[in-house]
Amino acid sequence: MDITEKAIGSVRIPGPLALAPLSGITDIACRLIAKSFGASLVYVPLISAKALCLGNKKTLDLLATEPAERPTAVQIFGGDPDSIAGAVKVLRGYPFDFVDINMGCPAPKVAGNAGGVALMRDVKLAAEIVRAAVEASDSPVTVKMRSGWDAGSINAPELAAAVEEAGAAAVSIHPRTKTQRFTGRADWGLIAEIKRSVGIPVIGSGDIYTPEDAKRMLEETGCDLVMIGRAARGNPWIFARTLKFLQTGEAPPPPSPVERLRTLIDHCTLSANYDEDRRAALRLRKHAAWYIKGLKNAAITRQMVNRAESVEAIIDICRAAEQKWHESCSS
Repeated sequence: MDITEKAIGSVRIPGPLALAPLSGITDIACRLIAKSFGASLVYVPLISAKALCLGNKKTLDLLATEPAERPTAVQIFGGDPDSIAGAVKVLRGYPFDFVDINMGCPAPKVAGNAGGVALMRDVKLAAEIVRAAVEASDSPVTVKMRSGWDAGSINAPELAAAVEEAGAAAVSIHPRTKTQRFTGRADWGLIAEIKRSVGIPVIGSGDIYTPEDAKRMLEETGCDLVMIGRAARGNPWIFARTLKFLQTGEAPPPPSPVERLRTLIDHCTLSANYDEDRRAALRLRKHAAWYIKGLKNAAITRQMVNRAESVEAIIDICRAAEQKWHESCSS
């Protein structure tokens, strides 16, 4: 299968796999790890347009990136054209390759403030927001959406056409409704319908758990890129394994326990480079749980990690777990 570079506007994407923007999860350390395993495109997730306009320091801190991440998109949310345009103007001072407008997040703090998936209930306003962003931006503007608000109002094809007309350079679609959140099955047929109806690149998302899933989505929908989200938590190997499978038809074996623990240590080290130690340790607890899930003594290791107050303490726990694994193999 062809896995050569793709184009979104004037920006070249080196392959077909994107790491989904996951709020509170895909921070700079997570993105760098994913890139090292073959993710072609990564996102800084869910930045409030209003907070950017106000110059909120905590929000601005979230915009930190590294050259190794590029191409990189920044995802913003908001419910009015003026705040979106203002935020985009702020972002012109940062090295992002895309600005992505979230029209799919179902979280109350986003959708409850007229942003995220709430915009799917007002296609005219959504198009006005994209138009304002495009006029303010010096880089391509993309849109992430869901199927619609609920089963009775599935309007993603209508929204995709409207934002294309407004100047969007690409759309990504997670084909579940707001009311579904992450339950049920993603309707890949909707991705195929949108791909047939628009002239801009389409990024497909939803129910990608294995390399085989990614290949099937590309074949069944014709989408340009596949976005991987929850399956990448503690599992950056999904990118490398999927790329190999797309190239050869054979996926490498899943990572060994040692590989998982050593990559977790790398993840910890990166996190310590970009955040205050205890805050990084608290955030790493959930990442550690994903990395070690299914390993021998995972529950005990997870309990120890959840009591750790520093990144170095988590690294020590991982090294001890690796040593115990080696001892159990040699006994």
